Amino acid sequence: MKEKLLKKFEEIYGTSEDAKVYFAPGRVNLIGEHTDYNGGHVLPCALTIGTYVVAKKRQDKKLRFFSMNYQESGITEGALGDLKYRRSNGWTNYPIGILWTYQKKGYRIHSGFDMLLYGDIPSGAGLGTSASIGVALGLMIREMFEIDDITNEDIALFGQYAENEFHGINCGIMDQFASAMGKKDMAIFLDTSDLRYSYAPLNMKEYALVITNSHKARGAFDAKYNERRHECERALAQLQSVAAIQSLGELTPECYEQIKEMIVEPVLVKRAAHAVYENQRTIDAIDALTAGDMARFGRLMIESHRSLRDNYEVTGRELDTLVEEALKVPGVLGSRMTGGGFGGCTVTLMKREAIEHFIIEVGKNYTEKTGYYAEFYNIEVGDGARAL
Repeated sequence: MKEKLLKKFEEIYGTSEDAKVYFAPGRVNLIGEHTDYNGGHVLPCALTIGTYVVAKKRQDKKLRFFSMNYQESGITEGALGDLKYRRSNGWTNYPIGILWTYQKKGYRIHSGFDMLLYGDIPSGAGLGTSASIGVALGLMIREMFEIDDITNEDIALFGQYAENEFHGINCGIMDQFASAMGKKDMAIFLDTSDLRYSYAPLNMKEYALVITNSHKARGAFDAKYNERRHECERALAQLQSVAAIQSLGELTPECYEQIKEMIVEPVLVKRAAHAVYENQRTIDAIDALTAGDMARFGRLMIESHRSLRDNYEVTGRELDTLVEEALKVPGVLGSRMTGGGFGGCTVTLMKREAIEHFIIEVGKNYTEKTGYYAEFYNIEVGDGARAL
């Protein structure tokens, strides 16, 4: 892949001398959905698909961008002195937003660059595409301009800052953290309240993780995502009248049950219940993984999906159908939607020998029931962001 990208860079910009290649992966969250902005725990892992960036420093302040995913757009030009969000910028708002973030954080970028971007995460799958772009670009800037006091954790935080402040997306830290900090064959157990983390081995010898793409477009996703976040904030504010807490993630299920009557609106009771119980499921899941109890892990995945369906209401007919059909297949231990919801993907844990039957049966039944075509990825768990 590296040589292919450098050849394309040379074709576009005339030379690839001194150009460097960087990669940041997408992610799949195994459990712990919509907990990251509620101060809870998440359990993602990095994938082997993601975003590649090739870049070369210039001697002036000009910025030139090219995407292999949008080749018809050709080269787009910008300037270091004009780092503003514009709808007309399209995908180039991502590198502009990361540059803007570095400036906001006090770092001065003194020269422009030529850049080529290529991503191999399926479009609209909800597998952390935007986070992997932000992390790959942050890594590129750190390495290109030799900014030594920035860690991979900082790169993740900068990516989140760009999403929140430049793009107006109130995302949590999980996607960027998984992309920046992933390890091969490991899941990341991350406490989003303070960024403490540990790694848990994914012993997948006799088991497999299969991502299923619903191909249901996530229409108006940003607005719905922000709505859920605001609902949790309102629930938290009402609970804070009786509990000295800063986030829903601080509550155990037992404590929540004792004080939930302080929440006035029924819909907010459901939203808070998901955040609290999903956090506990994620804590239980790390215990199951550590003990090698994959059957228990699978049961927790199923409980997670049901809560996302009934309490958080972010699944929809397509994702629910994929999970329902998956659980009918012998050898499947658990299945759930993954990502923000409203379309996107499910992740299913199964015995390795069940994969072929799973793909045939779920694919056929899903199309019959929804009219959509499902796509399947037997995933590998890879390392985090790195120079190639």
